[in-house]
Amino acid sequence: MLPPPRAGEVQADLLDVVIVGAGPAGLSAALTLGRSRRRVLLLDGGPPRNAPVGAAHGLLTRDGMHPADLKAQALADLAPYDVTVCPDGAREVRRDPDGAFSVRVGQDWHRTRVLLFATGVRDVLPAVPGLRDRWGQGVYHCPYCDGWEHEGRALAVYGCGQSAHHLALTVRAWSDRVTLLCDGDPALTPEQTRDLRRVGVRIRTEPVRHLRGGPLEDQPVCVTFNGAPPLSVDAVFLAPEQQQGSHLPAALGCQLNDRGRVQVDDQQETSVPGVFAIGDMTGAPQYVVQAAAAGMHAAQVINTRLIHAAVHSLGAAFHKTPDDGAEVTRPPEPDDE
Repeated sequence: MLPPPRAGEVQADLLDVVIVGAGPAGLSAALTLGRSRRRVLLLDGGPPRNAPVGAAHGLLTRDGMHPADLKAQALADLAPYDVTVCPDGAREVRRDPDGAFSVRVGQDWHRTRVLLFATGVRDVLPAVPGLRDRWGQGVYHCPYCDGWEHEGRALAVYGCGQSAHHLALTVRAWSDRVTLLCDGDPALTPEQTRDLRRVGVRIRTEPVRHLRGGPLEDQPVCVTFNGAPPLSVDAVFLAPEQQQGSHLPAALGCQLNDRGRVQVDDQQETSVPGVFAIGDMTGAPQYVVQAAAAGMHAAQVINTRLIHAAVHSLGAAFHKTPDDGAEVTRPPEPDDE
């Protein structure tokens, strides 16, 4: 249950929602909540995860837009609404005795009825010299985001085991010139090895020594090995390990799954009532458009709950329908008021 406002009283210091994280998910949630006349504090806390790439792809009407420009436009869209954007991140969160939440930003505390995390994940890159220098500029994690720009070219997939097998077969949809770089033990089953060879994916097991090449996206990546000839490719794809972008959800008691993702239900609510999580941090598909959709979905759920709380505080309720007994979850029509 959300802490309801007292009937006929507005607590000036109590925000409706604090959103922690201003990536596509958090920005989308802020827009929907702002348009719902909610008092929102959006805590930015830094550049988006896709900041190193030259362009964001797969977003309708914004395909190829630079991530910084995309974020700037999203922030500008919030200007007409009661959304306060703070460049700092949350330092500490706690649940208050009345059921609300307090969030510390710098030395200041902000109280809110609902807390929405959109803090994403951090990529943990392999310790290959030169790889981090090309991350987002020749080395990528998503062929849907960056495969088209390298279609038909010489591509490599870095990794081993089932995840690398899956990614190599996927990347082959963009080019039939794919090499799997196992960097030692490939950890492939005989069936997986046969799969890759049948579709023409080369397998190299020599230890990778270095990734060389200029930092620009259109410059080739030269992969050097210990005791073997180098390999020049136009792009490298890999599926890196990932960690939560913030420790705050776990500190608040939100349950994590066996992969370290914040568990949410189909309403995007965590195991802590009144605390929601959206985007990459929940294990959702990691695409800009899906993160934005999750933000809008969570915002609608939160706003509906706030509407119910306000109606109940005035002694009214959304009555059950006689046909199915389900509680109405939409605002009343004007004729119902």
